[in-house]
Amino acid sequence: MKIYVASSWRNEYQQMVVAVLIAMGHEVYDFKNPIAGNTGFQWSHIDNNWLNWNSEEYVAALNHPVAEAGFKLDFDAMKWADCCVMVLPCGRSANTEAGWMKGAGKQVFVFQPEKQEPELMYKIYDGIITSVFGLHDQFGKKEGKVY
Repeated sequence: MKIYVASSWRNEYQQMVVAVLIAMGHEVYDFKNPIAGNTGFQWSHIDNNWLNWNSEEYVAALNHPVAEAGFKLDFDAMKWADCCVMVLPCGRSANTEAGWMKGAGKQVFVFQPEKQEPELMYKIYDGIITSVFGLHDQFGKKEGKVY
């Protein structure tokens, strides 16, 4: 299965989820390492002062070549993937990615390994997974094998 892992740069579980899914034999898009030699998009690649931008500077930065290239990598991967695993806690981008993927008819699972504020609208997704064991239950069966 081709899986898009959506999360936050600050999420301590994201890399573990990527590694577990790859170990189970899946193709996984890792936004922190989207292609060889690329460490993924970060606003600081455009401007180290990005946290102090006003609204107009932010809107202009969306058209910067670095932002355009980062968006293309992630959005192409969203279209490529069969499924999305949204790793909590995460922010606006991951929620937007997961929502787009569900709207595109793809399965979306929420990985919530620790207590989070409840979210009613996550009922729209295909399931909430609360542990690595749950990842194995959902994604471990491949060609008759259980990982």
